[in-house]
Amino acid sequence: MNLHILGICGTFMGGVAALARELGHRVQGCDANVYPPMSTQLEKLGIGLYSGYASADIATDTDCVVIGNALSRGNPAVEHVLNQQINYRSGAQWLSENVLPGRHALAVAGTHGKTTTTSILAFPLEAAGRDPGFLVGGVPENFGVSARLGSGKEFVVEADEYDTAFFDKRSKFVHYGPRVAILNNLEFDHADIFPDLAAIQRQFHHLVRIVPGEGRLIVNGEDAALAEVLAMGCWTPVERFAIDAEAEWRAELVRADGSEFILKHLGHALGTVRWNLLGRHNVMNALAAFAACHAVGVAVADIIPALSDFVSVKRRMEVIGVAAGVTVYDDFAHHPTAIATTLAGLRARVGNARIVVAMEPRSNSMRLGAHSAHISPSLADADAVVFLHRPELLWDAEAVVSALKGDGRTAASVDALIETLTAMARSGDHVVFMSNGGFEDAPRRCLKALQS
Repeated sequence: MNLHILGICGTFMGGVAALARELGHRVQGCDANVYPPMSTQLEKLGIGLYSGYASADIATDTDCVVIGNALSRGNPAVEHVLNQQINYRSGAQWLSENVLPGRHALAVAGTHGKTTTTSILAFPLEAAGRDPGFLVGGVPENFGVSARLGSGKEFVVEADEYDTAFFDKRSKFVHYGPRVAILNNLEFDHADIFPDLAAIQRQFHHLVRIVPGEGRLIVNGEDAALAEVLAMGCWTPVERFAIDAEAEWRAELVRADGSEFILKHLGHALGTVRWNLLGRHNVMNALAAFAACHAVGVAVADIIPALSDFVSVKRRMEVIGVAAGVTVYDDFAHHPTAIATTLAGLRARVGNARIVVAMEPRSNSMRLGAHSAHISPSLADADAVVFLHRPELLWDAEAVVSALKGDGRTAASVDALIETLTAMARSGDHVVFMSNGGFEDAPRRCLKALQS
């Protein structure tokens, strides 16, 4: 089959492309923004990439066009597909029809931590010899690819609550029919499609409704919004995970930065996890993954040592390099809670060393100002912040910057931001770039500037 994928460089659609290629299909696609690491992965797989959405790039012998949720009516490629009556599917629908039948889907849902938790879950399943398939919204370092079929029964999928496509406004995760679903956390986000938290909770309950009675729900026992979702009705056994609350799965922190903790199940210690990830939030991610492994029959005590070899996903506190004594990180955090927890983990690791944050408000919710009142508090662990305030930003970043407890500055362009950072950075600093987009390759450009 010949497939053309619209929006192919998105993390999810890139994974769909990789799976389709592994199934033996001829795959090509296009995107408005072609950038690493996804473009690199796709090129290595022999997938043809086109920049832009020209209808001429869709081959005449295309059997199916897979359309990402970033595409809408008026897009020239979309209009071509509709006018020519070419067979089309959403990415989630294509996955459910071509990959998931006969598999046990393990879906990882939540406002934060989906990509990391999905990667953590796939890794111990691999260590247990299950050879799981997976689709992750990033590139797990241990696997080197964002998606693979695997030969085992389990297929681990990052389960996004964002809408499916311009022609299907249901959340993507309702397509997956998971046997095990992780509900990691739930906060208001995606202000471009959801009016309030209650609307997102309804979508999460749609997911709860389709998990079979013989399956399992793995739920954050510290999250009140998720408790409200379950109160709407639940037909599946529930196991909870927590650090500071009663739950079937718990962690006792040995080190404050989360790099070492005791794993407990039903009050019994199963072993001590020692790994390279930082932060309380990642401990919670690990608890969810261990619970899901147990739900599919893996002896959890046997796989604890494997976590010492786990390497996080690219762009999750990824160390880009060190120059002039300055450590530069690239991170995906783009919601106040994710920003706060990420920086708290780093602060616990580096102590009194100076943390400098470079932030791009790129997500739809950020650009619309949905989180503007919470950004300054989320940066409490930063000693200095340089905020990218492009002219097209719909709200005044100066109010955020002025409320910071540390040194706060704005920059109108990435060039100006890098110039500001390199001027203020000093040996021993930790410079963290935070954006859910390409950020014009700012982390690597900053590292290069520091080296010169």
